[in-house]
Amino acid sequence: MAISQFRAASVADVSDPAAVRRAIRRGDITGHTAGLAAGRVQGNLAILPKDLAADFLRFCTLNPKPCPIIGLSEPGDAAIPSLGTDLDIRTDLPRYRVWKDGELVEEPDDITSHWRDDLVAFVIGCSFSFEGALMQDGIPMRHIACNSTVPMWRTSIACAPAGPFAGPMVVSMRPLKPADAIRAVQITSRFPAVHGAPVHIGLPEAIGIRDIGRPDYGDPVEVMPDELPVFWACGVTPQSVIAAARVPFAITHAPGSMLVTDLTNSRIAAL
Repeated sequence: MAISQFRAASVADVSDPAAVRRAIRRGDITGHTAGLAAGRVQGNLAILPKDLAADFLRFCTLNPKPCPIIGLSEPGDAAIPSLGTDLDIRTDLPRYRVWKDGELVEEPDDITSHWRDDLVAFVIGCSFSFEGALMQDGIPMRHIACNSTVPMWRTSIACAPAGPFAGPMVVSMRPLKPADAIRAVQITSRFPAVHGAPVHIGLPEAIGIRDIGRPDYGDPVEVMPDELPVFWACGVTPQSVIAAARVPFAITHAPGSMLVTDLTNSRIAAL
């Protein structure tokens, strides 16, 4: 795990999800969470007022590739017991994004001061789970090797609308050699709860990506001449559609800064 993610010289065991959450809560772990608590599921976050929750739930149901829900809170409850003991949705991500009327207004490391009794938290499956399975099979993840956030783009692939929520799918990309790309399709097909198989391989312009070197979110990674860009549906999609809907108030995770849960990747693969 990269030293740049740690503020303190000594931190909790990064293989234990509860210890990771406590370290994030203390501010000992910052930045992206890729590679933390190996074998455990991480989740994207979207928090909305109760009066928008039903429409957002329907949006996720209609768009399961980018928005597979793995956890849901009761209104005003910062705990989601099914995802972890001692879990507090207000403090346990390294960085959040606060949105007002579709505009990003703040990126805090704690949202306790923003919390309200009418807020509902949605936790959405994250590709970090299938990345672990890919690396176990010997398929390299360049963004992890480079200690960077996976690159992501808004595409020309339209999501099915629900209420005020509509817009394009966001995808993440990993450069792979052709043989590894074929194997990646086989492996990630077993993980529908965390985005499943790729939605596109090669030809980024075919899905509206003009410049593979300039992602809309995350950090650029190089695609070598003998590699193909492989694109998966991404849990940043809800962030994009929440901003486009210009809802009065919402909170999301910052790209790459996920919720580390107690769920195991093997359990997710069985869903």
